[in-house]
This record gives sequence, C-alpha cells and structure tokens, in this order.
Amino acid sequence: MATIDRQATTMALAHALSAAERGLAVIPLSRTKLPALRSPHRDDPDPADPPCHGECGRFGHGVYDASTDPARIRALFAAAPWATGYGIACGLPPHHLIGVDLDTKTGTDACAALRGLALRHLFTLPATVVVLTPSGGRHLWLSGPPGVVVPNSAGRLAPGIDIRGAGGYLAGPGSRTEHGVYTTVPGTAHLAPAPCPRALLRLLLPPPRTPHRPSPASAGRHGLGLVRFVLGAHEGRRNTRLFWAACRAYENGIGPALVAPLVDAALRTGLTEHEARATIASAARLTGRRP
Repeated sequence: MATIDRQATTMALAHALSAAERGLAVIPLSRTKLPALRSPHRDDPDPADPPCHGECGRFGHGVYDASTDPARIRALFAAAPWATGYGIACGLPPHHLIGVDLDTKTGTDACAALRGLALRHLFTLPATVVVLTPSGGRHLWLSGPPGVVVPNSAGRLAPGIDIRGAGGYLAGPGSRTEHGVYTTVPGTAHLAPAPCPRALLRLLLPPPRTPHRPSPASAGRHGLGLVRFVLGAHEGRRNTRLFWAACRAYENGIGPALVAPLVDAALRTGLTEHEARATIASAARLTGRRP
C-alpha cells in the first residue's frame, strides 16, 4: 500500500493546476516518478488485444490521461491520494513540448555535449524554462512546430542527453520524489517554452525509412488499422495520432491511397479538413514523399 503524504499531494495538485493554466496537460506521479495510477487493463487475459490509450474511459493510461481540465485533474489526484508529483505530457498543443533531459550519469557531461552539438550544427539554445532535477540534472523545455512528432530517445544525440517527445512526459517543478524536489532555475519560471532551433529539431527527428511494397491484402489490413487508430483519438491527441498514422502510411507505400480515408477519419474526430490535410502533408514531407 502506497504511503499517503497529504501535504505533498496537496502541493503537487496545486502545482499541476498552475501548469494546466499555462496550457500544459498533466498527470499525477508517484514518488518513483512513474504515473501514480495503475493500468485498469493489467489483468486483461489477452495481451494480444490492441493497447487501450484511454478509450475505455477509465483512469490509469499514463500520459494518455493527461489533461488541462481542472475538474479532470482534481479527479485524477483524488484517485491517486499517494501522488507527490505531476508529469507534464510532451507533444501536445498548444506548446508541443519537447523536453531535453541533461542527465548526470557517471562519466558524462551532458551540458558540454549539448554545447558541442550546438557548435557543430550552428544553433543557439534560446532562453527558456529550465528545471533542476534532484540528481543534479536539468530539463530544458522547448516548443515544437504543430504537426511534427518528435519521438522519445535515450542517449541518441549524445551520452546523457535524453529527449522527451510525443508519448513522453517530464516531472514538473514542485514534484517531490524519493530523491528530492524538482525546482525551476531562478529567472526562467515565467518564460514560455522557447521554439526549438531548426537545426536541433532536425537532429531530433528520425531519418526517413525506406518504404517496402506491401501486398494488396496486407496493405488493406494495415490501412484499416491506421484509420482505426486515428478514429480512437481524443481531443488533444487528434493531430498527433493523424500525423503518426500518415507517416506509417507513407513509409509503407500506401500514403497516397490512404489520404482520403485518413482525412475522413480526422473529420470524424473533430479536426477540420484544412487541419487534416496540412498534417498529412507534413507527414509526407517528413518521410520524403510527395503529398
């Protein structure tokens, strides 16, 4: 049974609500920095079933529970009275947050490695929110462009540099863990996440995949699965899901044939046709295909 520290939970909730006022979607975290609520599907008998990202309506889907709605945030924390921190979901509008996690692993100097990348690739890190971690590391908050999905990675840029993108989260300032409290570097708390430099953004995106030619039958099954994936999107994740599905479609050689079904699915989730086609075009450009 998790230990309940009501004062820590109250403070975490207050910080989480404050972050939500800035447009940052949040979830409760435990002292281990993991989502405080366990999956409601942990005892599901068939692991082959497609993963649920909150379509069931229950809490416990990790970052997919994240919200900026105060009522929902209070309900999440009420369901997790042992929470002592909060996570900020990355990749969601309006900020499309990208977290640059500069770790302090033995034998690495992540800050120096990032400075080296900036020199080699000719970019300057802008003034932005910087959060100090209990272990002595730093989280830099950057804002990505709409319609571009930055993946999570660990050490891909350089040892000690982890990236939190779509589907990831950052522990928010004020969160209390087993090792201490996350705090904002003085003078940065009032800042909005600064736009990610273009040269750095290119480093964060995966290289285009070489497409293969699927059989008509497998292409049909895969296309249907991608359309269903888009149809299952909740508000706040519609563009992200559409972009991901469109990227997979173009990578697998069925992008042009799937444009109309994906647009139709996006319209049914609440996106406008202009938004849907712009997102699909971004996916085509990213994968090196013609929209």
